[in-house]
Amino acid sequence: MGNTILEAKNINKEFHDPITVQVLTDINFSVNKGDFVAITGKSGCGKSTLLYILSTMDTDYTGELHIDGEAMGNKKEAELARVRNEKIGFVFQFHYLLNEFSVIENVMLPGLKLNKFNRQEVEHRAMERLKMLDIGHLALKNANQVSGGEKQRVAIARALINDPFIIMGDEPTGNLDKKNSELVFDIFKRLAEEFNQTLLIVTHDQSFAQRTHRIIQMEDGKIIA
Repeated sequence: MGNTILEAKNINKEFHDPITVQVLTDINFSVNKGDFVAITGKSGCGKSTLLYILSTMDTDYTGELHIDGEAMGNKKEAELARVRNEKIGFVFQFHYLLNEFSVIENVMLPGLKLNKFNRQEVEHRAMERLKMLDIGHLALKNANQVSGGEKQRVAIARALINDPFIIMGDEPTGNLDKKNSELVFDIFKRLAEEFNQTLLIVTHDQSFAQRTHRIIQMEDGKIIA
């Protein structure tokens, strides 16, 4: 395995409601350390469903999923929660920041939950991530006092707090204007190229996808390219 961060083998998924619909068919691919990969395809092609499986949030599928060489099948929910918190950073279309907390407290949350470092160390790490994304000056502001583009950068800092093996994004620029979309893209590119961070991003934004290292194109629940 060595360099392989994520591997999907023969992943199939069906919905039963009330008839059985095949949503994903024979999904096979792997992602290596430092890869910046986009998953694209029309709405309803199964890309978000796939991301939920790859992020271990959906366990109702057949096939194999390995993260950092570790098989995810047959794991109990508590073990999967540990993998998610320790090895995966999430960036969604909506930032899901807690308005009653400051920016730095929002970034600290997954670090405190992981319970690997004391509070002071988690705070220090959170500040480092904010500075890295040029938003250190916002640390003490309440989350509802910063702009939409800044909120998404705070969400990226939060995703980085536990040094995840892979960052997964679900339409992370879907809610942003062109300028902020560019900013977020540049951050991801820098994370991959300067920090060797692995990124797997679901997006329908073709100009975003074209500039990643690799595109996985989906149609009707299958990888077509």
